[in-house]
Amino acid sequence: MTDESAAAPRKPRVALMGEFSAGKSTLSNLLMGARPLPEKVTATRLSPVWISMGTGDPYRIDVDGTAEPVSLENLEDIPVQETRVIRLFMECDILEVCDLIDFPGISDPNMSSEVWERMLTEVDAVIWCTHATQAWRQSEAAVWETMPDAVRENSILLITRYDKLITDRDRLRVLKRVNRETKGQFGAVFPVSLLKAIQAGEDYDLWDASGAGPFTQHLIDTIDVLTKLAARTELPLYNYGNDTAIPEAVVAPVVPRRVQRNAEGNERPARPTTPEGAQTDASGRIIRTS
Repeated sequence: MTDESAAAPRKPRVALMGEFSAGKSTLSNLLMGARPLPEKVTATRLSPVWISMGTGDPYRIDVDGTAEPVSLENLEDIPVQETRVIRLFMECDILEVCDLIDFPGISDPNMSSEVWERMLTEVDAVIWCTHATQAWRQSEAAVWETMPDAVRENSILLITRYDKLITDRDRLRVLKRVNRETKGQFGAVFPVSLLKAIQAGEDYDLWDASGAGPFTQHLIDTIDVLTKLAARTELPLYNYGNDTAIPEAVVAPVVPRRVQRNAEGNERPARPTTPEGAQTDASGRIIRTS
């Protein structure tokens, strides 16, 4: 690893969360433009899957921190209780600006909540999927209540499978209720049909009609905010309690332009900075700017 890469700020980490069958797998396909897992592998049967930009081989990290290589085709054979996270690598646009962590369903009766709770410390923000026909259940609200404000204010709630609501009246009723019950708990709430968004292809009217247009634009803006926050701290935002301030951005000390010191310590006037695109004569005097 070069010094330059070691000094590079980390990317923000966005978690995909929600209950079983809420659309998280479809969301990951939409965001990455491809399915990150083999067709036969069901993400709900796995430990959290952390996906980053790259071409590296997949591996798992044990609960004690031990890493070992794994096969994509045999991911479902990985022991869930003993595995903290599975690391995968892909090359796609969104992974250039953030990492995605795909969590299993929060209320799976066949999986201890500890499997996903232990990965929350790696999270900066969440895209939470809630199924439109049973949107924002009490079990979801109970988990979200434990999230620190630093995560909440940069997170997004998606009301998925919105097209399953038949009438405009039903759609409006669900949207109003969810907005009321989650007021102030998310950065934004969007109703969306993820499957229709994927099917839209290059049809931008269908893309916007699916709800994906407003959602993805807000996500882009959110990632920009998260990138600036991530540059301020190596700790993901989940680790900042409501009474803990995120460090201020590091600002390099500014030397006054009026006076600089030479090697002997004597004060001398500072040389003005030449504007970008300017042309100077032999004495350094600016004769033209572009």
